[in-house]
Amino acid sequence: MSEAIPHPRDVFDLEGQGAAEEAFAHALDRGRLHHAWLLAGPEGVGKATFAYRAARRLLGARPDAGWGPLGSSPEDPVSRQVSARSHPDLLVLQRQTEDGKPRKSIPVDEARALPEFFAKSPAAAPYRVAIIDAADDLNVNAANAVLKTLEEPPPRGVLLLVTHAPGGLLATIRSRCRRLRFEAPPHEAAIATVQRTAGVSHGEAERLLAMARGAPGRAWRLAEAGALAVDDQARELLQALPRVNDSAALLIAEKFRGAEGAERFEMLFDRLADQVRSMAAEQALQGAGALDRWAEAHEMLVETPRAAEALNLDRADSFFTALARLRAIA
Repeated sequence: MSEAIPHPRDVFDLEGQGAAEEAFAHALDRGRLHHAWLLAGPEGVGKATFAYRAARRLLGARPDAGWGPLGSSPEDPVSRQVSARSHPDLLVLQRQTEDGKPRKSIPVDEARALPEFFAKSPAAAPYRVAIIDAADDLNVNAANAVLKTLEEPPPRGVLLLVTHAPGGLLATIRSRCRRLRFEAPPHEAAIATVQRTAGVSHGEAERLLAMARGAPGRAWRLAEAGALAVDDQARELLQALPRVNDSAALLIAEKFRGAEGAERFEMLFDRLADQVRSMAAEQALQGAGALDRWAEAHEMLVETPRAAEALNLDRADSFFTALARLRAIA
């Protein structure tokens, strides 16, 4: 059985990111703490967990070496306040609402709260801290509002920006932050982490890590979302081409309704696209033809979920249209 996935604010250990933690702790200990830190790297490698660990230290939690370079005990009063989302000197901007519902982006009204938040002196801590998780989710106006804060650094304030794709951020935001790079952990260590957290076999952990591009946190979330079963469905659909079991396809399409259905729809197309790419690569090694058609299929599979979202298309109709095109290519 897998563990329930905790929010990063409730995670107190962090494996494989010692270099980033030591760099931040060194700057803090020497009094050379930058006012803004860009935490950059693949999704699911611990950037948000790091942000909360750094925040606890900045907010005055007692260091606890047993939890690593930036560790603090879960029993520390500051840790308890952070977990309870009640610390007066911590502000968090995120795409999810307080009840956990996702939004399309972090709205500008919330980003505009940063100057007022940092204009006040710390109420109960050495610093005021804001976490943006993730900066990639800021809409254009919200990003400009954050930039204004970066242009006028607060004297006792620190901004921690999580980003999975720093190249997509405003260059002016990137230039005003000190960057910490987060990498995926070594393969075997990542497999062990996924086996432990997701409660899966070694082989299943390898499959999940491949889907997650080596990021254990993302692999864990994929396991909870049923990605292994979806991956099997994608393989069965492609192996059956040009024939398709209509009853099985209907059962798949019925699960595309609602918010969970949208996630499943995107996941299925991601798995189909990934497997088509692998098929094309294998055929290329064997000198087989028709690679241009499989390249076209891959592009279609990548673009279909984007088009369905942008144009508010029926997901089931989009799925059957994609199946028809795959049958024609096969």
